[in-house]
Amino acid sequence: MAAARIGIIGTGWVGTSVAFSTLVSGHAGELWLHDQRGAVAEGEALDLADGAAFYPHCDVRAVALEQLREADIVVLAAGRNGRPDESRLDLLRDNARIAAGIGRALAGFGGIVLVVTNPVDVLTRVVAAASGLPPERVIGTGTLLDTARLRERLAGRLGLSPLSVHAQVIGEHGDSSVMLWSGARVGGLALRDWAGWRAEDEALLAQQVRRAAYEVIRRKGATNHAIGLVTAELIGCIVRDERRLLPVSRVQDLPGGLRGVALSLPALVGANGAVQVTEPAMDEAERQALAASATVLDQAFRSLAG
Repeated sequence: MAAARIGIIGTGWVGTSVAFSTLVSGHAGELWLHDQRGAVAEGEALDLADGAAFYPHCDVRAVALEQLREADIVVLAAGRNGRPDESRLDLLRDNARIAAGIGRALAGFGGIVLVVTNPVDVLTRVVAAASGLPPERVIGTGTLLDTARLRERLAGRLGLSPLSVHAQVIGEHGDSSVMLWSGARVGGLALRDWAGWRAEDEALLAQQVRRAAYEVIRRKGATNHAIGLVTAELIGCIVRDERRLLPVSRVQDLPGGLRGVALSLPALVGANGAVQVTEPAMDEAERQALAASATVLDQAFRSLAG
C-alpha cells in the first residue's frame, strides 16, 4: 500500500499523538485530520506540517468528514477521555453515540477502520454494526497496549529487555482483561519455570497492567503517547502487509461460543485487515476468564439498547 492515505477523526490528546507517531514512522503519504472543531484540526495540521523537514515526506491537512471515505485507513479517535477512577465502560454511552454516527458515515467505505476511542471493544462492535463493514476491516487497538504494558513490567521484574519477553493479554481492553500466564515465555523458557519467579507476582503484575491507564489519567488527565505509538505500529502492519499475529479487537466469529462480541484475540494483521483469528493455548482458569470478559462486553453493548 504505497503512499497510504491515513485519516484521523478526532484531534484531541489521542488523535494528535496518533498523527505524530504516524508521521515519524513514515507510514503515510497523506495524513488527513478531521474534527468537529474545524479550526483545531486545521491548527494541528499546520503545526505538524511545519515539522516536515524532520519526518518522511507526507502531505498533512485538515479535511471534511466526507473526504475520509477516500482514505486507505481511517482512525477513530473522537470522543471524551476517561476521568480519574472511571472505568472504560463508564465512557460507553457518551462515546457510543459518536462512534455510531461515524460508523454510519463510513457505510460502504472501501478501506480499514481502526478504533482507538474507549471503551474500544464495545465501540469496535458499534462501528462494525453501524457501518456494515466486514468484521476484519473494523479493528480496535484492543489489548495491543495491554500486551506492551505486560511485557514492559515483566521485563522490569526479570531485569531483561521487553524484546526477550513473550506474553499476551487478551479479552477486554479493560478491567476484565486476561493475562495468559500459562503461555508466557522468556528466551524460549516457560515464565513459570524461570528461576525466582513466584506465583504471587502474577496477580501483582496483572493489577499493575489493568491500573496503568488510571495512574496516568490521575496524574495528567489522559493517556495518549503510548496508544499513539501502538496505533502507528498497527497502521504500519496494514500498510506494509506484514501479516503479523497481534492481539487486536474485532467482532469475533469463532466456533465454541465467541460469536458476535468484539474482543481481542491474536489475529493475522495485514493489508486485508485482521483476518485468521486464533485462540491461543489457555489453561482452564484463563479460558473461564476469557468467557467472563466476553460476557461483560456483550452485556455492555446490549445495554445501549436500553
